[in-house]
Amino acid sequence: MRPGPNQLDIIGLGSAGPSGITLAAKAALAKAKVVLGYKLYLDEAKPHLPNDAKILASAMTLEMKRAELALESAASGVPTCVVSGGDPGVYAMAGAVLEVAAARGLDISGGEGSIAINVITGTPSLTAAAAMLGAPLTHDFCAISLSDRLTKWDVIKTRLDLAAKADFVIAIHNPKSHGRDWQLAAAVDILLETLAPNTPAGIARRCGRPGESKEVTTLGRLKEAEVDMQTIIIVGNKSTFVYQGRLITPRGYVDKYGAPEKNDDEAAGG
Repeated sequence: MRPGPNQLDIIGLGSAGPSGITLAAKAALAKAKVVLGYKLYLDEAKPHLPNDAKILASAMTLEMKRAELALESAASGVPTCVVSGGDPGVYAMAGAVLEVAAARGLDISGGEGSIAINVITGTPSLTAAAAMLGAPLTHDFCAISLSDRLTKWDVIKTRLDLAAKADFVIAIHNPKSHGRDWQLAAAVDILLETLAPNTPAGIARRCGRPGESKEVTTLGRLKEAEVDMQTIIIVGNKSTFVYQGRLITPRGYVDKYGAPEKNDDEAAGG
């Protein structure tokens, strides 16, 4: 029998805590022999791993080293996986692994002797946050990270400005950390050049995990919000409104088709 490709799975654990992991992610974890990731995510993955799996934890800022180790492990013929919170292709490890593979010119075709890299999706944090807050992403939106560790702040400023001018709903990732405490206020000032201070906004913290919380507020009040790296902020567009504590960005159904009339049972409370 011909040897197949070496296996490397990049697994998204989802953003709903232990209950949010997909069947595909569980199946991939169950066959892993080497598992790499940030400690928080490894703790969530542990119940689904084989007892003999080798677990390699590393810090949040060591993504490239994690990617290199994962590729080396897979190339040696050991079934390997890298775990990420949320979706691995959204500000997460799929990009780091594939960037390193491309930079090294590795064969990832899935053919004999290559490394077969499988990206296994999970619920991204922006959609988990949207579900907590109502329906803020039901029209065009974009996601922007405020972390300037890898992206220059001037680029982030331009994206914020153009997103506001284009009337996108904006999902903001990485709003604040211990080493980055000024970017959120600066971002709010940029958005306020186009958007009104009373533009609806929502804050979702630790989606699906202990300490989960949400808050509906306005763009003008975001500077005072308590946020961290496990927080997603969603800033509405000019059509977004709040109804009974829920953010709603209309797609236009009511404008086009009209609101359905109540039938007799609904009118009577039935």
